[in-house]
Amino acid sequence: MTTTGEPLDISDIPPTPITHLSETEALMADSVSKFANEVILPKVRDMDEAETMDPTVVEQMFEQGLMGIEIPEEFGGAGMNFTAAIVAIEELARVDPSVSVMCDVHNTLVNTAILKYGSEESKRKWLPKLATGTVGSFCLSEPVSGSDAFALATKASKTPNGYKINGSKMWITNSMEAGFFIVFANLDPSKKYKGITAFIVEKDTPGFSIAKKEKKLGIKASSTCVLNFDDVEIPAGNLLGEEGQGYKYAIGLLNEGRIGIAAQMTGLALGAWENAARYCWNDRQQFGTLIGNFQAMQHQLAQAYVEIAAARALVFNAARKKEAGQDFVQDAAMAKLFASQVAGRVAGSAIEWMGGMGFVREGLAEKFWRDSKIGAIYEGTSNIQLTTIGKLLQKEYTR
Repeated sequence: MTTTGEPLDISDIPPTPITHLSETEALMADSVSKFANEVILPKVRDMDEAETMDPTVVEQMFEQGLMGIEIPEEFGGAGMNFTAAIVAIEELARVDPSVSVMCDVHNTLVNTAILKYGSEESKRKWLPKLATGTVGSFCLSEPVSGSDAFALATKASKTPNGYKINGSKMWITNSMEAGFFIVFANLDPSKKYKGITAFIVEKDTPGFSIAKKEKKLGIKASSTCVLNFDDVEIPAGNLLGEEGQGYKYAIGLLNEGRIGIAAQMTGLALGAWENAARYCWNDRQQFGTLIGNFQAMQHQLAQAYVEIAAARALVFNAARKKEAGQDFVQDAAMAKLFASQVAGRVAGSAIEWMGGMGFVREGLAEKFWRDSKIGAIYEGTSNIQLTTIGKLLQKEYTR
């Protein structure tokens, strides 16, 4: 079910399990799982070692419709719901969290920004491209504005024909692959965060450059770069939404995006657990028996799976509340916080369960653990999630 923003009356709808998928969502899960295992899995280790996304993977993501999940069919997208996107993000992360985050940022932040705040002209111009071949990037963070995202120093000024942007961005996902950038800059610093405005910048715009590609601990195939803006002139039509509304837009988009990151983390945790569990129950022997037969191992495997199931319940509950038009901010923060914690614990334990085979770079176990670390950092650190949850709880319980 989808909504235009008004809460849905679900009182007459029979209750279903939180993780129950509609027929369309189930088909999405099956098709993405097949695609991830057959097409992406053979390339995962090489992409990680090369620290580069294989261009054919990007191309095939578009061919599979995974870069325009919520974009209406009239614009070339799949016309599906938010939970379908969450399902795709989770399934991709079970194989490669790097590909998953490319899909996540593109769908939950970039596409959503145009769908929610773009003019009709912007939608007609950009959504077909974003659905079929142009990767998008969301440019908010700067060297001195991470968790305090709105202390940004990038400035915009008006020109006779539009706007001019000067400054730099840091930690920007998808920047090497993207041709479309949503850039947040302050159009009126005297108004502080109320001057922040969102703009659309195309990759080949004069004055715009990718200055540095970061070398990272995990999700190495996902590009993370520094971007520079030196008198970058853009037309008036590249304003996204209204002037001075960038703060509001970014907050709303990041709340939705956190559900996507949570799904990336539950997918990662599932991938790490399944990889190790199969090894423990089918291959690794000690003292004349498979180690998965030892009660102590069974308990560890069971405990980890319970935590994954709990994290997934938080993720799908947040997604369903978002779709129903209900307040989901606290739910998104809880899902993102807990899913990233579980991903770290499970991926770390999985290495130990597999012993030497978990520690070497021949398989995927050590990669899952490295990839898990980013979950506690991007799109709001764990401390920021706790602050959000704490403030909302305080508001609820203060007389």
